[in-house]
Amino acid sequence: MRPLPVDNEKLHLIYLKPMPYICPICQTPLRQQLSTRSYQCSNDHHFDIAKEGYINLLPAQYKKSKEPGDSKEMMRARRNFLEAGFYQPLAQAISNIIDQHLADIPKPRILDMGCGEGYYSRQIEVLTQHNKLDLHGLDIAKNAILAAAKKQATAQFIVASSERMPYSDNFFNLLLRIYAPSNNSEIKRLLKTNGYLLTVTPGPRHLWQLKELIYQDTKEHDTQAPLPENFTTLTNQRVSDIIIPNQDQRMDLLQMTPFAWRATKQMTHAIQQAQDLEIEIDFILTLAVKS
Repeated sequence: MRPLPVDNEKLHLIYLKPMPYICPICQTPLRQQLSTRSYQCSNDHHFDIAKEGYINLLPAQYKKSKEPGDSKEMMRARRNFLEAGFYQPLAQAISNIIDQHLADIPKPRILDMGCGEGYYSRQIEVLTQHNKLDLHGLDIAKNAILAAAKKQATAQFIVASSERMPYSDNFFNLLLRIYAPSNNSEIKRLLKTNGYLLTVTPGPRHLWQLKELIYQDTKEHDTQAPLPENFTTLTNQRVSDIIIPNQDQRMDLLQMTPFAWRATKQMTHAIQQAQDLEIEIDFILTLAVKS
């Protein structure tokens, strides 16, 4: 028997590898087509790989608006603020948890649900001690995923809804949920048995000084992180710090929070013009395991 040509051998290996994606229309496995730079299912649904490397797996019938998710302006504000390093303590804490709980897995698969423009995925890759991670990111905003893919070619990003996450069953070792909406059934489906769900929620004092400038009755955040059925909490960790962003950075911070919808022009002006405004950041990290 004549040996297979090299390119066919490579194609054969691709088909042997676990395929991450399922078709968002018919839920059958998607296979990568090397010749057309696309993914295709057995029912002939096609999804092209963008030149930046991401895949759009959000069919038009699942969109609730023409451009769902954060606007370009909100995405830029988030990127400007996060890349200034103000949330670095949170990124470090997430990376430490990954190092502690996934160290024995040769190439753990991690999904950042609602990843936005990919800040935490990039930070994890830099900060973790694990030398091999299979990083994935999902967001409903196409402009955010495009920005994430441009910044991090080593991760795999898709446009999709967290209500219908088009990945294969039991594919991930850890799901990261930072302020992101989620579907508990999908979380249970995607995680391997003994896989981890790492949830980040606001701590009681998160952005307290901004809230004081916007709300008459300032209340602490509820710190409870609801878990899907058959998940057991392993650890709770609180990460707190004080930041002093400049005027532009405060405007970026305001833009990336729900406070922006409540702030009047007068409130916004007061936040921008405040001198050396110290702002508390406060996060609760809850690690749970799927039993």
